[in-house]
Amino acid sequence: MGRVEPPGVYTVARTYRSDQAVMLDAHLDRLEESARLENIPFQLDRKQLRTGLRNLLARAEFPEARFRIMLPSRQPAPLLLAAEPLPETVAAVRREGVVVATQHITRVNPRAKSNAWIAARERAQERLPKGVYEGVVLSEAEELLEGFSSNFYGVLEGELRTSEEQMLYGIARRIVLEVAADLLPVRLEPVRRAELPALQEALLSSSGRGVVPIVQVDEYRIGDGAPGPLTRSIQAGYDAWVERH
Repeated sequence: MGRVEPPGVYTVARTYRSDQAVMLDAHLDRLEESARLENIPFQLDRKQLRTGLRNLLARAEFPEARFRIMLPSRQPAPLLLAAEPLPETVAAVRREGVVVATQHITRVNPRAKSNAWIAARERAQERLPKGVYEGVVLSEAEELLEGFSSNFYGVLEGELRTSEEQMLYGIARRIVLEVAADLLPVRLEPVRRAELPALQEALLSSSGRGVVPIVQVDEYRIGDGAPGPLTRSIQAGYDAWVERH
């Protein structure tokens, strides 16, 4: 969608049971924060937005949808709403796991979810090897910061590691960190590329996909090359959290 939208900021989420969403207010909080970081003057009418979303989803009639809320940089301008069916591939990648690859890329204003980042990551995505599902941002210090459209985590020496700096705080990440804290120690520090051979497990998260196991990073197979037990437990905990909320 980023190619046809004007410059601005956005958030993406999915529905459950046709028209229910998880942590919608958190998505809207982040949309407002992204607007502030990008110097976009805007007053969000949440009641009106919820009405618009309900109407959009009712017209679309998708069993499950991924929806997008976008705020153009040039104001005054209305919010743009879009919805599409939840991709059929989501269930498969959650079940089987994915291959990811690191790439040196600098994210300008990483706390803001902006269309400028979409353009940058699309160019970077074209440079990824064939068969790679997601790119992972690698800092100049060789730290794995985040996925191109997700947050990245690794299990190392019995701890869950994930970056706390130079990346976007995903909404799904909040749930993952809460769930994971009941399963193993959580350390808010990025995995370094030199540590990849020692990773026991790895995973990514996003609001649209939930928790997705990672079975390979660059040339390094993770564990035995299949989704690990801790990842499965975090995935189950995430899904249970979503069901409760």
